[in-house]
Amino acid sequence: MSAIVKSAKSIVPLLDRVLVQRVKAQAKTASGLYLPEKNVEKLNQAEVLAVGPGFTDANGNKVTPQVQVGDKVLIPQFGGSTIKLNAEDEVILFRDSEILAKIRE
Repeated sequence: MSAIVKSAKSIVPLLDRVLVQRVKAQAKTASGLYLPEKNVEKLNQAEVLAVGPGFTDANGNKVTPQVQVGDKVLIPQFGGSTIKLNAEDEVILFRDSEILAKIRE
């Protein structure tokens, strides 16, 4: 799924879905050398931009997502639904259960 939208703020996740944006890797080494764009790897770290309200399970219990807006999280290398914002930026929509971990700072 690849759609172009105006901004991430116009996307409101439903149920237990979480909207994240990957943290961009540094294109500059510690010694000050700039790396070509094709050599910069995509990181598995992301920042949570929006969170859905949760869902009700089969027993009638409310299940809320375990992350909040602003959290730093680890995401799987593949998966999720990618949404293009423009030529450079994209966000990814995951289910709460697909997120691997929170990162404490």
